Amino acid sequence: MKGHDWINTCLPDELIVEIFRRLDSKSSRDSCSLVCNRWLRLERFTRSSIRIGATGSPDLFVQLLASRFSNVTAVHIDERLSISLPVQLGRRRVTGENSPASALKLHYVNNKNGSSSEESDFDSLCLSDTGLAALADGFPKLEKLRLIWCSNVTSLGLSSLAWKCVYLKALDLQGCYVGDQGLAAVGQCCTQLEDLNLRFCEGLTDKGLVEFALGVGKSLKSLGVAACSKITDISMEAVASHCGSLETLSLDSEFIHNQGVLAVAQGCPHLKSLKLQCINLTDDALKAVGVSCLSLELLALYSFQRFTDKGLRAIGKGCKKLKNLTLSDCYFLSDKGLEAIATGCKELTHLEVNGCHNIGTLGLESVGKSCQHLSELALLYCQRIGDLGLLQVGKGCQFLQALHLVDCSSIGDEAMCGIATGCTNLKKLHIRRCYEIGNKGIAAVGENCKSLIDLSIRFCDRVGDGALIAIAEGCSLQYLNVSGCHQIGDAGLIAIARGSPQLCFLDVSVLQNLGDMAMAELGENCPLLKEIVISHCRQITDVGLAHLVKSCTLLESCHMVYCSSITSAGVATVVSSCPNIKKVLVEKWKVSQRTERRAGSVISYLCVDL
Repeated sequence: MKGHDWINTCLPDELIVEIFRRLDSKSSRDSCSLVCNRWLRLERFTRSSIRIGATGSPDLFVQLLASRFSNVTAVHIDERLSISLPVQLGRRRVTGENSPASALKLHYVNNKNGSSSEESDFDSLCLSDTGLAALADGFPKLEKLRLIWCSNVTSLGLSSLAWKCVYLKALDLQGCYVGDQGLAAVGQCCTQLEDLNLRFCEGLTDKGLVEFALGVGKSLKSLGVAACSKITDISMEAVASHCGSLETLSLDSEFIHNQGVLAVAQGCPHLKSLKLQCINLTDDALKAVGVSCLSLELLALYSFQRFTDKGLRAIGKGCKKLKNLTLSDCYFLSDKGLEAIATGCKELTHLEVNGCHNIGTLGLESVGKSCQHLSELALLYCQRIGDLGLLQVGKGCQFLQALHLVDCSSIGDEAMCGIATGCTNLKKLHIRRCYEIGNKGIAAVGENCKSLIDLSIRFCDRVGDGALIAIAEGCSLQYLNVSGCHQIGDAGLIAIARGSPQLCFLDVSVLQNLGDMAMAELGENCPLLKEIVISHCRQITDVGLAHLVKSCTLLESCHMVYCSSITSAGVATVVSSCPNIKKVLVEKWKVSQRTERRAGSVISYLCVDL
């Protein structure tokens, strides 16, 4: 009844909090917090994670958040992101000269008008040790912390955090210039830490990581090290000695040699995931992994120049539980190495071969014959793999759900027909610059793979409207990218629009034959569309845009650069008709002052001057 608050009168705090927890989006919770003072207070208890930028006096912003959300256990701070101040900080709107928001405003003024150096001005816009201390004071229950490129944080701040946040389980310090003292403090205090990422932490040496390993001991399960020039085999030996429960290791370093990986392989028998980009490793390192890491499930090898098929034979012989394998730019691997993996690791479900120029058709045939559980296959820049390889995959891998092909010039329609008839469970098909694949192969997919929801055929210039019509008759797509397929026009897109009412992403850029008719059909039949890219489509006009946005009210992103028939009126139509729009990519001269005022902070422009 109007004028009566039955909810607040009848429901206890605990029940309202539980209702808030079940809301499926942040925007819904934000809206509830603005209903009344009680809901604002209760909604605070439902927030377990926050994600903010680290520019614009983040130290103060962290203090404001800490004073409001007491139950937060996960914090993500990224210095590459900007922040916005909350308009309400408690039970009442905070205003006046003494408010935190006002203090922030004065902080900006003082920095701009004062006599401090440019370096001091820059530092004031970055998260510092003061902000980290405030974070530690405000979130004592913290379990997960990500500090991405927060370069102004030092060992002092990290130490203060470690002493107070003793329940920390995951710590990401990517790009932070912290030193050995801070990392040692984490090892000493955060004895429950399981996940540590040290990518691009240039201030660390072996001393810090060794002391950390001594403190954390058996709790550490995941470690990532990249571009840390002062971390060597000594650190890996310490990890091997004290972190026997390690399950995930990612190493990207030219200073790690066989000695360090050998130690980890022997000291961490429970290793399940291993990613290596270490140019000084040889076959001996992989042999040790094959002998000792019998629980290995994921192996990724990048840019290896010094190991051969011998290493993969050892993996195939010992790592029978391997499910996920990535081989990228491993020039000395051949069909024999891949055959050893296929025959030895029959539980393989994910395989990526990228730029391994000596792997060809025979290697892929062995995968098709032996790996019946394969669900995802990616072949990137594999010029020597031909149709027979994929035909064998079609015969033997009936559970394949995702196929990625990039610059595979020897793969054509025959291979695609084989995949279509044999892998009828296919859900995702991504093809780029495979010029031998045309209408016949894609049409076969439409006729046989009824579960397909994600199709990308970029710059495949033999694919035309006929292929899309066949896809539309057999599949209901959610994602479609046909950019650069110049033979596709209105007929193909009209068929897709009528056959795929669930479509939410569409990229039709660089289609010179696409016009307003297709836009009208999309607007009429695809109300769930959220992202569309129509850049370089010269025949689409303001009229087509108007038809598109008439019913596509969920549209969030629209890219329309170099569309010569779209004017400022069309841009204004998109902005005014789409309440959820967040990004419009368009030339600057097409944005009128009125449109810019109307868009405000809802839309972000990436302006391209002609």
